[in-house]
Amino acid sequence: MHELAPYFLNPSQPRHSHYEILRAICVDGLTPAQAAHRFGYAPGTVRNLYASFRNNPDRKFFDSVAPGPRRLDPAAPSDRDRRILDLRREQQLSVLEIADRLAAQGRPVSKSLVAKVLQRHGIPKLARRAARSAQPLSAPLADRRQLDLSPRSFRTSFGGLFLFAPFLARLRLDSLLDQAEFPGSASIPAACAVRSLLGLKLYGRPRKSHVETEICDPGLALFAGLNAVPRHSILADYAGRLGSRNLERLTPLWLAAIHDQGLPRGDEFDLDFHTIPSHGTGGAPRKRYVSKRSRRQRGVLAFLARDAAASAFTYVNAAVPKQELAGEILAFAAACRQRDGAYPSLLVFDSTLTTYANLAALHDLGIGILTLRRRTKRVVAAVRAAPQRDWRSVRLTNAGREFRRPRTLDQCLDLPGYPQPIRQIAVDNIGARGPILLLTNRLEDPVDELVDRYARRVRIENAIADTIDFFHLDALSSGVPLKVEVDLQLTLLAGTLYRSLAQRVGQSHERDRTLFRRFVRASADVVVANDSLTVSFGRRAHNRVLEGAGLADETVPLPWLGNLPLRFAFA
Repeated sequence: MHELAPYFLNPSQPRHSHYEILRAICVDGLTPAQAAHRFGYAPGTVRNLYASFRNNPDRKFFDSVAPGPRRLDPAAPSDRDRRILDLRREQQLSVLEIADRLAAQGRPVSKSLVAKVLQRHGIPKLARRAARSAQPLSAPLADRRQLDLSPRSFRTSFGGLFLFAPFLARLRLDSLLDQAEFPGSASIPAACAVRSLLGLKLYGRPRKSHVETEICDPGLALFAGLNAVPRHSILADYAGRLGSRNLERLTPLWLAAIHDQGLPRGDEFDLDFHTIPSHGTGGAPRKRYVSKRSRRQRGVLAFLARDAAASAFTYVNAAVPKQELAGEILAFAAACRQRDGAYPSLLVFDSTLTTYANLAALHDLGIGILTLRRRTKRVVAAVRAAPQRDWRSVRLTNAGREFRRPRTLDQCLDLPGYPQPIRQIAVDNIGARGPILLLTNRLEDPVDELVDRYARRVRIENAIADTIDFFHLDALSSGVPLKVEVDLQLTLLAGTLYRSLAQRVGQSHERDRTLFRRFVRASADVVVANDSLTVSFGRRAHNRVLEGAGLADETVPLPWLGNLPLRFAFA
């Protein structure tokens, strides 16, 4: 055998191996499996190779291999490289600009390739350019006197805001603000400023500064009754001009008007404190416990009261001195008496809200109370020592609860600072660590109703937390308590408007966040005509709900837009 025979019997190059495999099959009569075993290939690869050769028997195995990309010679660049070099040398374009220019000419190249070509030919990088100052679109200054109601049409991202316009028209917001003595000016009246702030709150904008991104949207300006949206500096200045007396006067006027429009009015309230974190350096916020973050930090402690029937805040106060925190519940009861003509029938709250002495004061006023008692070791041991025959099982009607058949122990006992006996209901097997202790002055009410009422408060606490999160009460950055009061007041107004919308569309059980996602977060086409204002919504799954609520069949004149009748159209 010749000494060069191994070169043919054991080929090392892929093209040579393919040739010998096909020769063994076609000349020597080997099967693809046998050829694969001889040359160390997979049988499937050999079958594919044979099928490709059978379809193209004119294939050239030993022609010279086609050359790959040649090493570029700076002295003789290719046409593509020449174009890149010319764009850099003649126009001083950057890598990104060169790639964009060639792509526009139908010769797309990557940025990395452009950079490599320039580097290969010794072209240095461009000097760092100064940041381009892109000028934002200019918007006119907000001025009520420049409002243009001539026929026109536009598209707005705030189309869902107009769903609240009929409620504001029926409430006569301008008159309410006049009675509350809200400040205003000729260019931005009080009602226009409040509608601007309220529109941002209804649409879930965390801070007033976020209005700058919507400064050119004509829909938000038209909702406010202005020619343009006020800038955040104007809104912040207006919020700073509002005093506590203005807010205190507006709350009862607003609630009376909106209850007259059909929002349920209840006499049972759920009370709680909430710490609004403050990230400013001024003002008077103290360090307080923030449950959401499980830590103490600077913040403003706000007192919140939620109407159980309306499922909305009806009383807010962020100006409570530390020494008066425990007595704020009495101030709330007095405010209810002044506003509604009667004290609440039931107040439901946590154990840290007030003292036993204030519980006695509420009892003397004829107000029902339902609260928790702090579980000390001695108190829990006394409950555990009670005979098992005294415990009774009750069934809760709250369908969302996992523990629906807790055990209860009903007792009457004396508390220090509380002059008369009070009822204590121990509730076990309810998902908590050990029994919880309820205190109430309702001695005759059935145990299951009282336990069920407090169990619903757990869901109400979640609803309060959801409302705080949706309306971004925790997103404040100012340390001035007065501005916190303004934000709380806007939250009260926005919450009652959402509850009114929920009642109108028959979804009173839904949260504000859900209503926003289904109905309010919608773009719309707005047509301003001589005799009407039409807001047309595109195709959305819940348009049928709005139509079923009769919104497409009614027209409501808007006083702040020259009494133009507002109409809705749904695709």
